[in-house]
Amino acid sequence: MKLMLKTGLILATVFASTFILSRIFDIISFESIRQVLYSIQSQPDILVGGVIALLLFLDIFIAVPTLTVVLLSGYFLGFFQSILYVFPGLFAAAMTGYFISAKWGEGMLNLIEKDPEEKIKMKKLFVHHGTTMLILSRAMPILPEITASLAGICKMPLKRFISGWFLGTIPYMLIGTYTGSISDMDNPSPAIFGAIIISGTLWLSWAYFFKKKSAQI
Repeated sequence: MKLMLKTGLILATVFASTFILSRIFDIISFESIRQVLYSIQSQPDILVGGVIALLLFLDIFIAVPTLTVVLLSGYFLGFFQSILYVFPGLFAAAMTGYFISAKWGEGMLNLIEKDPEEKIKMKKLFVHHGTTMLILSRAMPILPEITASLAGICKMPLKRFISGWFLGTIPYMLIGTYTGSISDMDNPSPAIFGAIIISGTLWLSWAYFFKKKSAQI
């Protein structure tokens, strides 16, 4: 468990640094995303959707306010149309993180821990509890990228990774796009309540899971 936390912390630091840099240089923020989408809203939906999918995919490389993008996609494209772009964007980011980590993550892990037994324990632990972690990973920013990376590093079976990702992401996506689709600038409360429901539920579930597993150490 300690090695997993240590690895997760290092990954969190890497992803958090991209978040800090993006805020310093105002590369990808709520206002910049909204302005871009407003500027192209009169363009064909495929262009608006393509920008949304691209933003969600880029989240694996540079921190993007994912929930904001999902909510705005519902607002600009409508519930059903937004799903066509939100899903591939989120899925592409997750699969990219998984495969990059599966290929090069072992090298990073060797720098963190030399003891092969500790690395084996960590991999077994993640494979055992990884599905739950993937389901709850939308609780906060950066966690989806960390869990996808850990899944690749620990060689979690691809089918199990995709299953856990689906269980955690599909409800998140559906609630986010729907509440965004029934919101507008004069009445943003559905999107606000949707964000609260998503974040609050996942936060409480994550806290319970982490407390339970910590007690077992």
